[in-house]
Amino acid sequence: MKRLYTTAITISAALLLTSASQAQVTLNSVRIGAKDTVALAKFYQAAFGMHEVNRIDAAGGPEVFVNFGATIESAKANKSEPIVIMHRDSDDLKDPIAHVILNVKDMAATVASIKAAGGSMAGDPRPFGKTGVTIGIAIDPAGNRIEMIQRP
Repeated sequence: MKRLYTTAITISAALLLTSASQAQVTLNSVRIGAKDTVALAKFYQAAFGMHEVNRIDAAGGPEVFVNFGATIESAKANKSEPIVIMHRDSDDLKDPIAHVILNVKDMAATVASIKAAGGSMAGDPRPFGKTGVTIGIAIDPAGNRIEMIQRP
């Protein structure tokens, strides 16, 4: 009985430690790649209203951090996680997985902004079952896929 009790205590302690460590994990940012990081940051500003909030000089080109805000100051003050655009040697990739997922209020207006800024769509936005949710997949000028979700 004592052995069973000790085993139960050990398992409970391990579960508590696991839960505590998981509770301390949060999203830091989302990283995407581009051959020309500065040009892609300008696309995200034009298409989604994001602004550059940080820049780190790195080999091959700067890493550019963008976040939402009506002005550069409000984007810098925004506490949400930024998109980090890191240099890569080529934009010639064929990755079908959306790496950035954004909530949008007006899918049609957002699609128009994406196209006007030089992006494209992987197809027309579609309803997601009978949930009232509409999902669209955009492709930025560097080939990164952006999933957009419009909730009812």
